[in-house]
Amino acid sequence: MSHLFSDTALIFGRYLRQALDSKVGVVFGLLQPMFYLIFFGPLLRDVPLGGEGDSWQTLVPGLLIQLGLFSAAFAGFGILLEKQVGVIERMRVTPVSRLALLLGRALKDVVLLLVQSLLLVLVAVALGLRAPVLGVVVGFLFVGLLTISLASLSYALAMRVDGPQGFAPVISTVNMPAMLLSGILLPMALAPGWLDAVSRCVPFRYLVDAVRAAYVGDFGWDTVGVGALVGLALCAVSMTVGTRVFRKAGA
Repeated sequence: MSHLFSDTALIFGRYLRQALDSKVGVVFGLLQPMFYLIFFGPLLRDVPLGGEGDSWQTLVPGLLIQLGLFSAAFAGFGILLEKQVGVIERMRVTPVSRLALLLGRALKDVVLLLVQSLLLVLVAVALGLRAPVLGVVVGFLFVGLLTISLASLSYALAMRVDGPQGFAPVISTVNMPAMLLSGILLPMALAPGWLDAVSRCVPFRYLVDAVRAAYVGDFGWDTVGVGALVGLALCAVSMTVGTRVFRKAGA
């Protein structure tokens, strides 16, 4: 276990330094949800959204999940580049834990996404968002959980495909319906019955609902509790899949 912690810290530090050296990537990863916040948020102020809280308490939690959904899902591009330059081949002969190779990368993504989430919330507060501090913290926890889950799956996929041509189409095909069916921009309470039923098969919906509930001070079992269970289950499955792929690949 001590080796796992030290190996994870080593991998985490390596990739975090690389990410911080590329500040442009961190900034551009935040642009899309920031555009939605600034240009789309004001349009919802007087629109009945069918849920608790005002428009900002509805939109901002969705944008936080969107940030994790898109940024973490494309995290595997880094591995594709490493495979091209031989970094993965060199790592295969090291004694570093394969779980640490995955966990260190995923934790780096968590730190970056939490920084971006904090900036997004601060801008939202300036625009009119009001939410309990505990609710905001709960939202960050869900972002972290989602990031570990999707980053693990993204890294696993990147290890299995030969290049960007096989990676990007899969991520894009999965991400778009996942975003629409999760109620990220508008609550699924506005959807017709059949669409609402379909959306209940998408785990990200429960995370969005949980964060929205936390932003209005509702920390009940049927909202935050269910979202936490779904998020933990998704994280466990994703980490298991990711670790197995890394071990089989000998990465």
